[in-house]
Amino acid sequence: MLAPPWLDVLDDTAHVCATQRRPDLADRIRRRRAQLLDEKLRVVVIGETGQGKSQLVNALVNAPVCAVGEDATTTVPAVVTHAEKPTAAVVTAGPRAIEGPARQPVPVEAVTGQANREAVAVSGPPVVRAEVGLPRALLAGGLALVDTPPRAAIETVDSADAVLMATDATSELSASEIQLLEQVVRLCPTVLVVLTKIDLVPGWRTVAQRNRNRLDQRGLMASLIPVSAALRLAAARTGDQALNAESGFGELVKCLHQDLPGQADLLARRSVAALSTTTVEALQNELTDEFAATQQPDNGDAVARWHAAGRRLEKLQRDANRWQTLLSDEVSDLISDVEFDLRDRTRKILVEVDEYFETADPAKTWPEFEEWLRENLTTVAETNSEWLLDRFEWIARKIARQVAPHREDALPDSLPREVPGDAVGDLRMPRVERFSVGQKLFVGMRGSYSGLLMFGLATTIAGLPLINPISLGAGAAFGAKSVFEERGNRLKRRQHAAKTAAHRYVDDFFLRYGKHSKDTARQIHRALRDRLNGVADELRGEITATAKTFKQAIDDDTTRRTVRANEIRRMMEELNVLRRRAQALATPAQLPAQRGITA
Repeated sequence: MLAPPWLDVLDDTAHVCATQRRPDLADRIRRRRAQLLDEKLRVVVIGETGQGKSQLVNALVNAPVCAVGEDATTTVPAVVTHAEKPTAAVVTAGPRAIEGPARQPVPVEAVTGQANREAVAVSGPPVVRAEVGLPRALLAGGLALVDTPPRAAIETVDSADAVLMATDATSELSASEIQLLEQVVRLCPTVLVVLTKIDLVPGWRTVAQRNRNRLDQRGLMASLIPVSAALRLAAARTGDQALNAESGFGELVKCLHQDLPGQADLLARRSVAALSTTTVEALQNELTDEFAATQQPDNGDAVARWHAAGRRLEKLQRDANRWQTLLSDEVSDLISDVEFDLRDRTRKILVEVDEYFETADPAKTWPEFEEWLRENLTTVAETNSEWLLDRFEWIARKIARQVAPHREDALPDSLPREVPGDAVGDLRMPRVERFSVGQKLFVGMRGSYSGLLMFGLATTIAGLPLINPISLGAGAAFGAKSVFEERGNRLKRRQHAAKTAAHRYVDDFFLRYGKHSKDTARQIHRALRDRLNGVADELRGEITATAKTFKQAIDDDTTRRTVRANEIRRMMEELNVLRRRAQALATPAQLPAQRGITA
């Protein structure tokens, strides 16, 4: 026996659901597949509260199987099928439900009432449904009528081959009923709208026509059949055929007993078409949302971080050039300041040297002076060197705070702090002309000779001899004066020589230490420059690595989204093909009931 054509569509739909990781939809389709392969024709009766739904079922089977009344509201489904003798049971899912549902036999006329009561009870196992079996010709062909609770209509319609929607003739279809119909038609295209309680409304034909117009306006392909359950039950009790015909149930029974079973394959195809179409649409909606998500990547944070890393890299490059310029400027200013400080300190020492040798005799004080001068120059060298290094540390910290404020190793471990040992050098005593005793006698004799001769010649005029007491006294005075003047001249020459030697010594110190100071500054400058360049290179490497990581994540995400987008496109194409196959099953055909109004 060949499998029906709708079976492949249903199986492919279940497979697609499993592929798309929707086991709930796949299970729903498998359950529906098992129902369709069953010979039963499931007709689900739905309707809002008070529309005569349960009474309609009772009238169809001519038995009080469904509880009716103002205080009787259907809370669990009631399934009415054919049986050789009347049977009824309340089906519950008890503690041993894993072994199968439990059935509690109940009288037919009380089954739905008891099922409703147990369903709302606080204790006891949950009620699944009420089952009723009746020996009725209407049901003998495999027809199963399902009376549904108003709130569970959509869940039950999902497994229906056809739907009867009850709405009473006291008013037109409400907005909520129209909305319910629109939902039902999407799940089960074969829908009959049963207009109940026409015996209570003399103008029911007008209501029926208006309902029909509203259905046409909304594009709902549902037949409308007016009936009266009260007339039907009364006719059944009295056997009045005319009253039964007046109830309108003749056409409804004909649809359920002859038309629908005769078009079982059409109903199955239309049911599969609706089920597969709605399922495919649900999958397509999910894929559409996912596709939209792939077009709107959620890696905005990674992209922002990548761009931020690029900006940091550009800023680091600009800052590196600025740091080098700033370092060069600071070092140039520092060298100028250090040189000025050295010149100022040495100049002050030379002033003190000049003042000192205005009175001091180098021949007597030179060792003391030499020690003082060396100590002062050493102090100048140490002070100038400390100032140079302190200033370099300040410059280094200033630039390091801009280069890498979070890096404690941004600066070199240490800076050279030694003072050159030969910066002061050796100070040699200048040649000091000493005034010996012989030189004093010679100078004294030369001076006394002039005095003796000058005063001797002057006194000869007075008749005194050339050598006389006056000339001898003058000679002695002139000799002493000559010795005193020569001693002063010799002291000035010694002082001048000492000053010249000290100035030369300080100039030599300035040249030697100035050279050392500049060399030290250039050495530290190079060390700082290389260290800052190294830190900048490390930061550049870290930023580049970070940027590459973000870029790789962005590329991977883009690749993943591109691959997923292509997969979604392929899946959408497969779903479109499956949808067209499903829609092809629902070929136009005459509905089981006439589209017009049946009197």
